[in-house]
Amino acid sequence: MLLLYVNFNPNPALNKVGDCVIRALCKALSKPWDEVFCELCAYGYSAKDMPSANHVWGKYLSDKGFKRRIIDCDCTVDEFCDKHKEGLYILAIQGHVVCCVNGCYYDSWDSGKEIPLYYWER
Repeated sequence: MLLLYVNFNPNPALNKVGDCVIRALCKALSKPWDEVFCELCAYGYSAKDMPSANHVWGKYLSDKGFKRRIIDCDCTVDEFCDKHKEGLYILAIQGHVVCCVNGCYYDSWDSGKEIPLYYWER
């Protein structure tokens, strides 16, 4: 199997905890961390909830043309990416979010054995 995991941490302070949604969206949208953070904060303010709330970042992705999809089988992040060699995906995991681009997943730690619950696709 080819290497699927790519270490990716756009956080300016190199923090690795608490901002996985922002890190994943930075990769998916090719935007800097500060820009994604501010945009998500505006969505959170509008919804009166935290930027990391699923419905907040979900609305953000929906407004950017992503579609939410259900995963139809139990698989790991590794397996999902191995089956999705082309395309852009945001995987929602219990308590975590990761970006998959063309069969590789980008994260600040190797989350390949985690099990995604659903995903966003564009």
